[in-house]
Amino acid sequence: MAEAAKPAGKKMDALQKPLTPSPELAAIVGKDMLPRGQVVSKVWEYIKKHDLQKPTDKRQIVADEKLKKVFGVDECSMFEMNKHLARHLK
Repeated sequence: MAEAAKPAGKKMDALQKPLTPSPELAAIVGKDMLPRGQVVSKVWEYIKKHDLQKPTDKRQIVADEKLKKVFGVDECSMFEMNKHLARHLK
């Protein structure tokens, strides 16, 4: 069954609202406004491209210099990542 179209004037959810990344986050995802979901996807692309997951526990992210500026810590779990990203989105 096809999904019903959203009624006109319906408020978009938080994942769809375009946000501006901070300069620190923009170094990873680009300076254009992006919805939160795309920011998270781009950060994961960056993490995987630069092999920044702990080999023994893929849920742990080991921050490189760029991610340290965003996360504020050397290491965080994938569950904590969104909390750190939220501080860098307006």
